[in-house]
Amino acid sequence: QVQLVESGGGLVQAGNSLRLSCAASGSIFGITTMGWHRQAPGKQRELVATITIDRTPNYADSVKGRFTISRDNAKNTVYLQMDSLKPEDTAVYYCMALRFTRTYWGQGTQVTVSS
Repeated sequence: QVQLVESGGGLVQAGNSLRLSCAASGSIFGITTMGWHRQAPGKQRELVATITIDRTPNYADSVKGRFTISRDNAKNTVYLQMDSLKPEDTAVYYCMALRFTRTYWGQGTQVTVSS
């Protein structure tokens, strides 16, 4: 089993920044891709960004140029730097980790962007 614990969410004004962190623990051997998804009220969960074990990033078009994903393999931690936040970025952000064929999810952290 893999446990994922997110931190860093909160309430910010539009145009400001937040940094999310997600630390993996437990059976971490075999984790490859890590990343973030989000779910806004009344909407389906959507991909925000992922990063492979060799640090190749992938972003949703809606966050390209504003969000930056990174990871520290030694700390088994993935980060999401969110700049120029918009009200439409408001959502619960979920950390994910792929270990072999199974995807693990964190409990989620709320990000609220006020206009």
